[in-house]
Amino acid sequence: MGVLRAGLCPGLTQDMVQLLKSGGIKTVVELVSADLEEVAQKCGLSYKALVALRRVLLAQFSAFPFNGADLYEELKTTTAILSTGIGSLDKLLDAGLYTGEVTEIVGAPGSGKTQVCLCVAASVAHGLQQNVLYIDSNGGLTASRILQLLQARTPDEEEQAGALQRIQVVRAFDIFQMLGALQDLRGAVSQQVSSSSGTLKVVVVDSVAAVVAPLLGGQQREGLALMVQLARELKTLARDLSVAVLVTNHMTRDRDSGQLKPALGRSWSFVPSTRLLLDSTQGSGSLGSRCVACLTKSPRLPTGCQETVDLGSWGTPAFQGDHKGHWEQSPVFQGDHT
Repeated sequence: MGVLRAGLCPGLTQDMVQLLKSGGIKTVVELVSADLEEVAQKCGLSYKALVALRRVLLAQFSAFPFNGADLYEELKTTTAILSTGIGSLDKLLDAGLYTGEVTEIVGAPGSGKTQVCLCVAASVAHGLQQNVLYIDSNGGLTASRILQLLQARTPDEEEQAGALQRIQVVRAFDIFQMLGALQDLRGAVSQQVSSSSGTLKVVVVDSVAAVVAPLLGGQQREGLALMVQLARELKTLARDLSVAVLVTNHMTRDRDSGQLKPALGRSWSFVPSTRLLLDSTQGSGSLGSRCVACLTKSPRLPTGCQETVDLGSWGTPAFQGDHKGHWEQSPVFQGDHT
């Protein structure tokens, strides 16, 4: 709540503001929590006018409670679950990516983070025929990699071309470019809502660490502020536009224990609702196509669950509607997975 000023609400005039200030009442909080009879005597104001003014201020600035049933109905109408295109990951994510939330994929270089992002983009663009914004900050996205994934899903070249058109790519190699892309997205989404090509459902950021990590450390307080701004933008975007936000993050070593941990520190750890750790050293597959995914943070499932992920096999729709479904995957290609 702010400072009292004329025009803040109906009935609050400049003369009344000056009289209240003379009595030591300068903010909305001070007025609504004060003894109005005492204020009326001290400031020479009408008690009835003060009661009416407080009622208006409380109605204008107070938060009103919602019951659980209303919140649940809102959740059902605004939340969608989007398959990643990889069945084993969908199991760990309780069916897939949830709109309104930020999901983070953490792993060392070569663990498969970018490949997961590409699978998600291809799955949403082709399977759901919805739009995807892919923000590439490390140069890992190429049209040929996306096309290979789509060719494994469908032999129809028109379907492949349509899916590619639904994936919008933005290159952002510093945090200012990334913030600009996210802020520009709001106006673009309002035009896409009625578009026949589908609505925006997923925003992929690969990766946040590439643009944030160089700004952190030492006395670089501006870097922390920019990271907080980016975090707020991603969470607000997910909630207000009902999109699923998928980000990737690197691993770093703890200075004290020497153990590997997600980069960007404790402050960033509160940003994602769900966090998955990819470890390619535990996987067994040709050319490192297999890795182990571990659920380290989730609002729905117990943490510590693990699944083996085959990043070299993708193509058939991964999730069929319930948590006990079966998945069939067809080979795509053998190559490097970042």
